[in-house]
Amino acid sequence: MTSFMSILDVLVIVSSLAAYLAIHDYQKKGGLPYPPGPRPLPLIGNLFDIPKEFAWLSFNRFARKYGDIISFRVFGQVIVVLNSSKASKELLERRGDIYSDRPTIPIHDMMGWEWVVVIARYTEYWRQSRKLLERGLRPGAIAGYHPLLQTNARVLLTQLLENSNEWEAHLRYMSAVLILGMGYGYEVAGRNDRKMDVARKMAQLGADTVLPGALLVNDLPFLRYIPEWLPWLSYKPIARYGYDLGQEVLHAPMAFVKEGIVNGTAQPSLALNGLQEIENVNASKHEKAEEVLAGALGSMYSAGNDTTVSSIMTFIVAVLLHPDIQKMAQRDLDAVTKRERLPTFEDRPALPFIDAICMEVQRWRPVVPLAIPHATTKADVYEGFFIPKGALVIGNVWALLHDPEIYPEPESFKPERFLNADGRLRDDTYLTSAFGFGKRICPGRHFVDATLFIVIASLLSVFNIEKCKDTGGPDQFPYTGTAVSRPHSFRCSFVPRDKNSEELIVADTLAC
Repeated sequence: MTSFMSILDVLVIVSSLAAYLAIHDYQKKGGLPYPPGPRPLPLIGNLFDIPKEFAWLSFNRFARKYGDIISFRVFGQVIVVLNSSKASKELLERRGDIYSDRPTIPIHDMMGWEWVVVIARYTEYWRQSRKLLERGLRPGAIAGYHPLLQTNARVLLTQLLENSNEWEAHLRYMSAVLILGMGYGYEVAGRNDRKMDVARKMAQLGADTVLPGALLVNDLPFLRYIPEWLPWLSYKPIARYGYDLGQEVLHAPMAFVKEGIVNGTAQPSLALNGLQEIENVNASKHEKAEEVLAGALGSMYSAGNDTTVSSIMTFIVAVLLHPDIQKMAQRDLDAVTKRERLPTFEDRPALPFIDAICMEVQRWRPVVPLAIPHATTKADVYEGFFIPKGALVIGNVWALLHDPEIYPEPESFKPERFLNADGRLRDDTYLTSAFGFGKRICPGRHFVDATLFIVIASLLSVFNIEKCKDTGGPDQFPYTGTAVSRPHSFRCSFVPRDKNSEELIVADTLAC
């Protein structure tokens, strides 16, 4: 009997607590409802409704039932998901003063990642870091890096000609060379270079831990205090691993630049420019300015590599599934280059179909299908729904870019959707959502755009990208389901279009 009463007591207490929270919540909202969504369970809420993988697809299915703006509650945390362009632009852009913060992510706090710009809180540090990145990665600044982008695209062609079986490793190498070259003037020492490897590992860890539902400690922050001798509950080993990666990304390349300044070997870079600018700042401000510089460049270094490679891999998937698109693009390229040279950035105005391919790559399989969560700095009301202060607000990029009202046949890869009847590119105000929203839009979007163009144009000018015999249809190209979505590794062939293509690659290599 005692045992039975103990259980009953617990149930009464839990039920009473749940009822109290519900009444208190109702009063706090002033009677307004949260956006609709699946019915939460007592205390744990919608914990089991938010999947760890491919959440954007689940949210899109919920939207068909509940509407474009839906909500979940997990241990009292309100999560709002926006599945339409209308809601995303209204809240995350027009009301940016309320919706531009980031939530505190306990595992990232444990890792000491407060300096990472993409997840940093809406503070003065973030504003200064963001301003620095916007200035260094604006279109005019990226134009200054066209020679670097073009040279490395051609190095990629040479590597593929010599050994196309390791094409994915070649892509990762090229991306690392670009990021580390622009950021720090650092020359990557082969595929096993530590600076290349550590950035990839940090990016992967971030993608695995940033979204709701990824780790229980993010929903129940007290778990961060579980001692390490309870290995099945402790998050300390993950935190220590992340901390070590973050500190290396933050400090090692900056130390390289400083050493180069001392011995006269520092190469032109964003880091060198930044250090020279703050050289004469008084001591009280110099340390803070250097922290901002290191954090901004470390954020670019850790985030830029994997996302660019993912976009190029999606392009390769697309042409393997749609060889007719490859032929159309090659026809346009041949008309411009006459098969006498490799394409350049100066050719871009004459190659709208290549630009359309770049745009469709970003729409068809966005690298970040769910925007990194925003957080509200005060309560708000939208279309009669209450959104509390501290709510997580997530733009479902996938849903927006696969809206059949905006993009008919959204699952089809159709670059021509971005062309007018006369063959010229048309404006598209929705595609920028592939890079986020409002004040949190990715500052590296112009770099990605330039890299995609020159790599795609260069590849198609000299190679036919073909399936291997053991590569099947669309089901053979599955994607990862974490925050950064990319194709799993797959095999394909890069076959020179003809002898002239090989000669163009070799001649360009010799000229360099």
